[in-house]
Order: sequence, then C-alpha cells, then structure tokens
Amino acid sequence: MTEAIPPAVFDPRRLSEVFYRDPYPTWQRLRREAPVLHCPDGSWFLSCHADCHEVYRDTRRFSSDKRVRFAPVFGAGSPLFQHHTPSLVFNDPPLHTLVRRAIGDALSPRNVSALAPAVERVVADLLDTIPCREEFDLIDDYAAAIPIEVISSLLGIPPQLRGPLRGWSLSILGALEFGLDAEGLERGNRAVSDFIHFLETFIGDRRSSLTDADDDLLARLLRVEGVEGGCVASELLHQCIFLLNAGHETTTNLIGNGAALMAERANVRDLLRAKPDAIDGVVEEVLRFESPNQLGNRTTTYDVEIGGQSIPADSVLTLYIGAANRDEQVFSDPETFDPERSPNPHLAFGSGIHTCAGLNVARLEARIALIRLFERLPSLQVIEGRRAQRARFRGFSHLRMVPQPC
Repeated sequence: MTEAIPPAVFDPRRLSEVFYRDPYPTWQRLRREAPVLHCPDGSWFLSCHADCHEVYRDTRRFSSDKRVRFAPVFGAGSPLFQHHTPSLVFNDPPLHTLVRRAIGDALSPRNVSALAPAVERVVADLLDTIPCREEFDLIDDYAAAIPIEVISSLLGIPPQLRGPLRGWSLSILGALEFGLDAEGLERGNRAVSDFIHFLETFIGDRRSSLTDADDDLLARLLRVEGVEGGCVASELLHQCIFLLNAGHETTTNLIGNGAALMAERANVRDLLRAKPDAIDGVVEEVLRFESPNQLGNRTTTYDVEIGGQSIPADSVLTLYIGAANRDEQVFSDPETFDPERSPNPHLAFGSGIHTCAGLNVARLEARIALIRLFERLPSLQVIEGRRAQRARFRGFSHLRMVPQPC
C-alpha cells in the first residue's frame, strides 16, 4: 500500500507521482486525523462526506463565485479569467439559475435517453477500429473520443471541425490545477483564445439560421442570450466551452477508470454477463470508487464552523470528493469495489444547485461504452496505466490494454 502523507506536511501544491497513483491512504489518514485541514497556503481542505455535503447544499454561506480568487491566479481580464468566471460551475444565482435551466432542460433524462442510439453508433464504430490481439490505448482510441463526439453533436459542431477540441480542453482545465506555472498559464490562455475564435464563427452562423423549431442544446442557450438573468454573447461562448470541457474530461475519466477496474475484476464481468442491467450499479460504483472529478471549491461568505473548526469569512475551501466517497462513516467497506452497493450516496456529481448538469449524459455514455467494450472484448487486459498528474481530475493519461482473445 502507498504510504499516507501526514496531515502536518500535506501540501496540494507539492504532490508526488506516488500520490497521484494512489491518493487514498492519504485521504484515509486525513479523515481520521485532520478532517478539516488548514493548509500552508491558507485554504481549508475537507475530506469527510458530511462536511462536503453540507457545504455543497448551503449556497448562502458557501459561494461558488471565483472572480476574487481567480484574478491573481489568471490575471483579471485574461482569456482564462474571462472564461472560467462566468462558467456554470463557478458562479451563483441569478446567472447560474437561468443558464442552468436552459442546459438542464436540454439534458433532462427524457432528452438524454433519446441520445442512446447515437452513442451506440459512436461506440460501435470505435470498437470496429480496435484490432484483435493488438495493444491499443483505451484513452486515445476509445474513452476520449466518445464524449467529444456526443457533446459536439449536442452543440451541432460538424465532425470535420472537432479535431482540436480535446487539446484545447486539456489545456484550459489544466490551468485549474494546483501549482500552475507560467507555461501552463500561457497554454491555457492560448487555448481559450483559439476556442473563442473557433466558436465565434460557428455560433454566428447558427444564430443567423435559428428557427423556432430548433430545440437542441445550443438553440436553448441562444434563446437566453441577452435575456435578463441570462448571458451576453461573450458569456454564451464561454458556456459552450465549459460544456465541451466538462462533458469531455469527466466522462473520459469515468470510462477509463471503469475499464481498468472491470478488467481487473472477473466478478464484475461475470455479473454483467449474467445481469446486463447491473451496469447501472457498476457505473455508480466507479463514480464512487475512482471519482473522475476529485475536488470542488467554495468560498465562505460568513465566519463559519465546520467539523468543530472555526473558519473566517472569505476563506477558500477545497472539498475532496475522492476522499468523501470513501468515508467509513457513510460507506461500509469503502475500500472494496462493490458493483451492487446500495445505497450509494456518492458525491461524484456534487450536490445541491451545482449538481453536475451533464450527469445524465455522462451516465449514459459510460453505461454504453463499458458494457459494449466488454461484450466485444470480454478478456480485455491492462498492460500499463499511467495516471495523469492532476489533483482535480482522476484519470489516466494513457491506458494500454490488449484484447485476449477477441
């Protein structure tokens, strides 16, 4: 087992490769010894489920607005600042309310279920490209391609224009990691600028041709453009980038983490062969056990007390979802992957008004991607998995696998 980092020396700005491979012993120790930890940079880290859940649900005392926090990090007025501050996940009502309603309606369970045939086609086409008995990279060749295709389709971006989207997404989200350096800052700003330039032309064409019959995600966003409480034209561009980034990164990690876990567990594969409908529970347990999004942030708006600790107003809180989802006070035997775990009140998609708007899409894509992968390649094996060096998102940068046999 990986050695846990003692709370006294834990610093999220200086994490090791060993930690990225297996952070869970450290989370376990933090929950036990310092569930509300005051870090060297002045922020506070929460690792217990109850505390994280409380903060997520209380929007009066804990704000998602990041304008004050992001200004010194990105530079007020920089492309990254202009992108992240109006994003759905980083703002509060009233902007959050109207924009979320437009997105939430388009991504409702009923509307998302209608996407299933399209997701099935994308998955089948990708599986057809995986050669029998030959090594492939599950991330590049499969997991990353699925959400890009699906979210791009929701926004109406033609296939021939989708090539640069993943690279832009990784650069923009990488700027949210601890210890951002000058190179990462420059790369993120350039990616936002390139993305905006791309979308200005694309959305301009769509805006001029919009009809009352159009009911897709981009059409809904265009209709709240300029409405009081909605978003102006520049914010609309950033909401589209946010949707592509969030929909891509979380689902790529979910599929990659799920594939690795299932390849290592014959009991899970046997369960799905006997009961294909069990895939719903498998996906929920992947979300808990290896949460694709490992943390969230809030800022205190009042002096508060959490877990017996007094925390002043204007303090930055980091909610470690990966730790909360293995809390022994909530989950029995939390270090065991249980595909039939019930109940499973994980926080992988957050909670409260900032619950992930795309959770229905992510679940649909993961269910189809994982069950079809192991139907086609039932004895898939992991050769090597390389964890991405990121604290905010947990996934693989590369996951080399081989079908044995096809």
